[in-house]
Amino acid sequence: MVRRLADIGAEGVLLAGAGRAVLLQIANPSVGHAVAEHSNFTERPLDRLRTTMSYVYAVIYGSPEQLAAMRRSVNRAHAPVRRQAGINSKGYNAFDGDSQLWVVATLYDTAVTVYERIHGPLDDDSADAVYREYAKIGTALQLPEEMWPADRSAFREYWNRSLASMKVDEVAVRVARDLLYPSAVPVWLRLTMPLARLLTAGLLPDSLREDFRLPWGKGRRRRFERTMRLLAVVNPLLPQRVRHWPRDHYLGQIDSVGQAPHSAPPRSIAPSADLRRADA
Repeated sequence: MVRRLADIGAEGVLLAGAGRAVLLQIANPSVGHAVAEHSNFTERPLDRLRTTMSYVYAVIYGSPEQLAAMRRSVNRAHAPVRRQAGINSKGYNAFDGDSQLWVVATLYDTAVTVYERIHGPLDDDSADAVYREYAKIGTALQLPEEMWPADRSAFREYWNRSLASMKVDEVAVRVARDLLYPSAVPVWLRLTMPLARLLTAGLLPDSLREDFRLPWGKGRRRRFERTMRLLAVVNPLLPQRVRHWPRDHYLGQIDSVGQAPHSAPPRSIAPSADLRRADA
């Protein structure tokens, strides 16, 4: 049976890759500098997660009204995110096609990476179907359809080329540090961060893990592999209503009359220390 994006996109376990996707995004300077100057998501990471996942679920599963609400919300948030390049600064524009392509690419690659680690490899027909349909995540906003690589082979070439040319700068390192070691968050969220840091580091490509200065070694690698094996055993045994709860929760937060959830006003992100400290 061919599996499609709607068959796998509701799996809540895909959220295990949230940190990976964000760090991949901010490794691109055009995205990282925009986040550093216009977003407060490191102070309110659950708001950023809610906005991103509400949009993704609205594209895949939502009603036309829910999708329209989320498009308006995302476009409003993106409107002020732009700056011309300067002598000592990077230029960026939230509506830039190359930046949008990279963001959608990180979401696609992360979703497939996590899904296949938990449920096993997709067959070729399913993988092709999921890939084609994932283009909607970008084209539902402003990403031109022709920018999405034609097939999985073309995507892999784009992905490998992008990773090879990417060098994480200090701005991205500071954003990652604030995200992975939050302070102004609920205690329960802080208690989950050692696991989030482990999953993020383990799922990242080796080169970016080093660039972000994430602690890693044989011990952490063993813990990561054990955790993924445990998820692969436990997650398929859970009732569907539990596995799909994030989708139902986030879609339920989108008002049927078109009011999407809002985040707090953007604020700059303060610098912080190096990531190489021991996990709690």
